[in-house]
Amino acid sequence: MVTTIGIDPHKATHTAVAIDESETVLGELTVSADRYQTARLMDWAHKLNGNGRIWAVEAAGGLGYLLSQQLVARDEEVIDVPPVLASRIRVLSSGKSDKNDPNDARSVAIAALRQPGLARVRREDHVQVLRMLAKRHLELTSLRTQAVCRLHSVLVQLRPGGIPPRLSANRASQLLRNMRTLDYVGEQRRASARTHLADIRRLDRDIDANKTLIKRAVTTSNTTVTDVFGVGPVLAAFLVGYTGDAARFPSPNHYAAYNGTAPIEYSSGGKTRHRLSLRGNRKLNHAIHMAAVTQIRFDTPGRRYFDKKVAEGKTKKEALRALKRRISDAVFQRLITDQQRATS
Repeated sequence: MVTTIGIDPHKATHTAVAIDESETVLGELTVSADRYQTARLMDWAHKLNGNGRIWAVEAAGGLGYLLSQQLVARDEEVIDVPPVLASRIRVLSSGKSDKNDPNDARSVAIAALRQPGLARVRREDHVQVLRMLAKRHLELTSLRTQAVCRLHSVLVQLRPGGIPPRLSANRASQLLRNMRTLDYVGEQRRASARTHLADIRRLDRDIDANKTLIKRAVTTSNTTVTDVFGVGPVLAAFLVGYTGDAARFPSPNHYAAYNGTAPIEYSSGGKTRHRLSLRGNRKLNHAIHMAAVTQIRFDTPGRRYFDKKVAEGKTKKEALRALKRRISDAVFQRLITDQQRATS
């Protein structure tokens, strides 16, 4: 008899409930979220009856991330249970619909016991590194955009007609140096602009340093996703990092639905129609979009495919969406091949 242990993780505590194959509760434990959390859970689990155990952690990629990785490091089998699935089971469960930690943990355990195809938590590898670096790239570029906007808002008050939309740090510095006969308020505005300019230059250095780390990490990962035209190291970091375990997608169609490149059906009254999907992981969608735009700029099979769709009567936006779906399939195949090669 295999014991399923559901865990409802929180910032301060973790609640675990063990059930057998008939959903009978075998035990319950709440531990503090500290350095002894895994040891306490393991000692408690060893005392339960059964021939084996499976740990089911709600949101193993969120609040339950650290605990899940600690359990995997001890060679335990850990299942990632989506919070929505656990919530549905709790609400529909007879007599156990009250919202509290033990009921939540029990619902997580039942979800792992009854729902096939849930993702298994794997030990950290290069995927997590690429995701962290990709996330840092987003943070830095967002901060740089904010600093540039602040600089523009100050310079437009110092220079008649404003400044060009695309402004380099060197050009902005030159503009500030050439400004003469400023009054006291103007001098303060120029000092404020120089502060924003210093922020931009610092962020430029940080972005370049992060790109160097990304290139090194992509090379170490031995991924072949960069063989897709238009996918450089930065886009590869997004595609690998935010896809995670590619094997969890049964087919390229499922992966396309996840990244938002598959159209959504909205049929009614016997008429079958499809529209652009705004669902899915938008970071993956953006990475695929950038690869598609790059392919269109050059004489590539992607550009020829795009032109073919336009010749068939598609609009340019529709042709671009079709190309994005084609790139999604190519990326998925590369990721699956990489994963199979790594495990062989």
